[in-house]
Amino acid sequence: MTARILPSLLSADFANLQAAIESVPGADGLHVDVMDAHFVPNLTLGLPVVESLRACTDRFLDIHLMITDPDTWAPRYAEAGVQSVTFHAEAVTAPIRLAREVRRLGARSCLAVNPATPIEPYAELLGEFDMVLLMTVEPGFGGQPFLDVVLPKIERARKLIDARGGSVWLEIDGGVSAETIERAAAAGADTFVAGSAVYDAADPDAAIRRLRELADRSEPQEGAS
Repeated sequence: MTARILPSLLSADFANLQAAIESVPGADGLHVDVMDAHFVPNLTLGLPVVESLRACTDRFLDIHLMITDPDTWAPRYAEAGVQSVTFHAEAVTAPIRLAREVRRLGARSCLAVNPATPIEPYAELLGEFDMVLLMTVEPGFGGQPFLDVVLPKIERARKLIDARGGSVWLEIDGGVSAETIERAAAAGADTFVAGSAVYDAADPDAAIRRLRELADRSEPQEGAS
C-alpha cells in the first residue's frame, strides 16, 4: 500500500491559509472541513473560502461537508472545481442521486459515516462512491484522541470494498498521528487526514513524510489491503 496523506486545514492558521498550503508540498492533497454549527457543534468556513482556495492552488482539494443540507450544497462545491466532495450518511437525503450529481459535475463523490454509524447498510451502494470516510473521532473539533473502537469498522469496511472490487479509497479522519496511523493502516485504511499532527509540527512536510513511512511499513491484517 502507498498511503495518501491529506493534512487538514482545520488545524492550520486560518489567517494565512496560503502559507499553510505551501508548507506541505509533499502532501497528496488538502482536506478542508466545512462545518455549519448545526450538524456539528463548530463553525468553520464555507463556499466563498473554498472558492478562494481553489483560485490560489491547483492542489487536490478534499472537501468534507459536515453540514445539515449536503443535498443542496455538495453540488455547489463540485461546481467550484474541487476534486473531491464528501457528505455524511447521517445528513444526506438522497445519497445515490447526490453521488451521481457530484460525479457529473466532475468531482469524486465520497460518503462519510460517524463513529457510531455502521458501514454495513451502505455495502450495496459502494459502487456509487469513490471514497468512504470513517470518522475516528466525533466530528466537530480537531485535536481529539483517536477512537480505537473504530478499528474493527475499518477492517469491515476494507473487506466490503475489496469484495466488490474497484478502486474505492478508504479514508479515516480524526486523531491520526505517528502513534495511531500504523494501527489504522493495518486495519485497512489507505487515505489519512492528519491535522494537528502536521500543523503543530516544527516541519509540517517532514511530519507528512513520517506519517506516510509509518503507514506504508504497516502490515495489513488478513482481509485488509
